[in-house]
Amino acid sequence: MSQATTTPAYGIGVMTVIIAVAASIVFYQVFYLPESLLKPSVDEHILHPTEPRIINIIMGSADAQQQDNFVPKRVDIQLGIDNHVTWDNLDDTAHTVTPNHRHADSYSGEFGSDGVVMPGEKYEFLFTESAEIGYFCSPHPWMTGELVITKQRF
Repeated sequence: MSQATTTPAYGIGVMTVIIAVAASIVFYQVFYLPESLLKPSVDEHILHPTEPRIINIIMGSADAQQQDNFVPKRVDIQLGIDNHVTWDNLDDTAHTVTPNHRHADSYSGEFGSDGVVMPGEKYEFLFTESAEIGYFCSPHPWMTGELVITKQRF
């Protein structure tokens, strides 16, 4: 019978791999993860705009023949003035606020309602960056709107 022999180099190699994996996990949890989850710093006047911006989802919006649904349809928004937008569902049908193309604000996250906005409920979003966003209602795709977010002009 022959015996398997191991050398000290084998044990050193295994220990090196274990230490490297442990160091990687520590780096990921202590340095990378907290840094990646931090929200960017945003001016206080942008986080607390001076006036609200309300978009009404009016009664009868689920009817494809009705031309008005999101009122106003096109909204010009200035950061720091009216960049906190509220969609108020005044209809008796549930609706969504869904972007035409995925949009994520670096401070507020993903734009778009998480589900349906039930009658009498509201969906709110705080915009902190300039953008042009088209949106619609998923169950009623004829319902469309547009947001143009710009920096303050003064």
